[in-house]
Amino acid sequence: MARVELNQVRKAFGTTDVIHGVDLQIEDGDFVVFVGPSGCGKSTLLRMIAGLEDVTSGEVTIGGERVNETDPAKRGVAMVFQSYALYPHMTVEENMSFGLRMTGAPKAEIAERVHRASEILQLDALLARKPSQLSGGQRQRVAIGRAIVRNPRVFLFDEPLSNLDAELRVQMRVEIAKLHRELGSTMIYVTHDQTEAMTLADKIVVLREGRVEQFGTPLELYENPANAFVAGFIGSPKMNFLNAIATDGGSGRVRLGGDGPTLDLPIEGEALKSGMPIRIGIRPEHMDKPADADVSLPLTVEVIEHLGGTSYVHGRLPDGEIVVLERRGYDTHRVGEKVEAAFSLSDVRVFDEGGLRLR
Repeated sequence: MARVELNQVRKAFGTTDVIHGVDLQIEDGDFVVFVGPSGCGKSTLLRMIAGLEDVTSGEVTIGGERVNETDPAKRGVAMVFQSYALYPHMTVEENMSFGLRMTGAPKAEIAERVHRASEILQLDALLARKPSQLSGGQRQRVAIGRAIVRNPRVFLFDEPLSNLDAELRVQMRVEIAKLHRELGSTMIYVTHDQTEAMTLADKIVVLREGRVEQFGTPLELYENPANAFVAGFIGSPKMNFLNAIATDGGSGRVRLGGDGPTLDLPIEGEALKSGMPIRIGIRPEHMDKPADADVSLPLTVEVIEHLGGTSYVHGRLPDGEIVVLERRGYDTHRVGEKVEAAFSLSDVRVFDEGGLRLR
């Protein structure tokens, strides 16, 4: 296990900067997930930690040692790829032991490490099979087993579940979480799927265009997003946003969307100025509160997604579209019906025109 630090790490391809001075401190034993939209720099950052991409400037340290110029094989990291990268002509056991055999490790040590990894991942019955005889989930377990036998200081996962179907993804998420608990190793995991990030991570790094938007626990990011981008990215369905205009600077009084209702937001001081455009964010689960609501908005139901005990009601307001999460199950509403979306002001998050959170 090891602490991983990135100090003002930058990556450029020619004259194009793709990573812009990233600073991160990943503690020993943490499970950290890099998440963000496609092209935000997640995999590039991971590959720089692994040594598969050169660092243009800045410093990468693992276990307190600078590794910018260290060969990938000597960094004490093991990487699990999206594509499994198994040798088709080798058995599971041969695939798992290949790296150790190439370094000349003693046969007894190789056998002990492969046995331990196969026990952890429940691969004992598959050791004599070749990759073509395995399911996608089994192949991914073999790829993870190949990483385990190296006893790395840091595990790196690059979208390892993206090739699996929905049911297997859920199963493998649970397996990876158990693996982290059992090994206690530092793990860094890249995904574009924020559900994977929320369920697996001790801490999440939200990236956008090569910059860190926020770094914190899943609950911190969900409850206290630093800006509108994080608020909209973390959570499924994403946060609803309503446009508003401040009508009385310093008092927190705003008017929703054009001629909508006036709200008195719990914001004091000079955060709001008269005429200032803002965005109000409310989670879908907070818009079904008729009992203690401060605000009720007319909603025309357009689509209903039934999920058993809950439903997502997609609807249109006079000034935009929102999603309401209802916990009352099936057939609560009908498409085209006029209903009320009700919420408490204590649940709202407020952002300025540039996306910075004001409350």
